[in-house]
Amino acid sequence: MAEVHIIGELSQSKDFGQQHLFCKWYLQIGNNWRLLSGKKEGQTQVSSNEFEDICKWSYPLDIHLATSGLQGWPKIYIQVFHLDWVGRSHLYGYGVVTIPTHPGQHELDCYTWRPVGNLRERFVQYFMGGGPQLKDPHLILSTTDRYKLNTEAMGVVTFKITVVLRHFSDFGVEY
Repeated sequence: MAEVHIIGELSQSKDFGQQHLFCKWYLQIGNNWRLLSGKKEGQTQVSSNEFEDICKWSYPLDIHLATSGLQGWPKIYIQVFHLDWVGRSHLYGYGVVTIPTHPGQHELDCYTWRPVGNLRERFVQYFMGGGPQLKDPHLILSTTDRYKLNTEAMGVVTFKITVVLRHFSDFGVEY
């Protein structure tokens, strides 16, 4: 079987306009893929920086996958949350990044967005916190239904990863 090894870190977030952020991440793979080692999901610590608009997480990623086909290439989807002064977590963005298909070191920027509600929901969100969320977060992986959402752009999450491919040439895949 061909193998993909993803080593690196979920590095930082910027341009969110808030402090006290944390990120949940999930690995999405196709049916032909199998996780050999590592985790398919995780969560960073809450990070805050009072002097810059950057929260540094440096959360390690080490995922080893095996595959019998290229369909369903790995993607990582994320949810960024803001922790308010009361300790409540509020959704601050969704995002998806596709793992590069060629080996080497990569710095990937994942641009995030969040759903926008109607005027009443925005008013409540401003004073009470919270805001609209997707019932099924896996919807962000579907390109057919995502265009129907009313959204606003949020910040950027940076991944610094190294991709190692093994035995792909045995299956006639050149890179």
